[in-house]
Amino acid sequence: MKKLLLLSIILLSSCSLQKVIMHHGVHNLEKKQAKLKVNETNKNDIFAIVGPPSTKSTFDNDVYIYIERKTSSSKLTKLGKKDLITNNVLVLEIDNTGILLSKKFYNKNDMKKIKFEESITKINYEKKSFIYNFLNSVIQKVDDPLGKKRIGN
Repeated sequence: MKKLLLLSIILLSSCSLQKVIMHHGVHNLEKKQAKLKVNETNKNDIFAIVGPPSTKSTFDNDVYIYIERKTSSSKLTKLGKKDLITNNVLVLEIDNTGILLSKKFYNKNDMKKIKFEESITKINYEKKSFIYNFLNSVIQKVDDPLGKKRIGN
């Protein structure tokens, strides 16, 4: 009886009833993005305020993407399923002189409003063209000129 009581105390003491928050990306992104001013802030200021971007792309202008995501898995009734607390994305466009051209901030509610294309591009593998069949046979002949692989020898 004492062993069972001791084992149950050890198991219950290791369980934490406090909220566990997993954080990914830039902390306090919403507060930091408020400090950025369009047509005033430069690259150096952006790195000092927000830090390096999560993703960077270069087209005509530089585009920096910052991500902040917080999840929690505190409730025992949810059996490990995580609740999304914060999901913020900041998109900054910077011109070739290093000045901030545009700033777009998306939070969790804005993400729900974004519509994604539902159509799927399908590839038809059933009907192969004459050129495909011809090139495929040439490749087979180059790989096995005597036809021994096809026979099984």
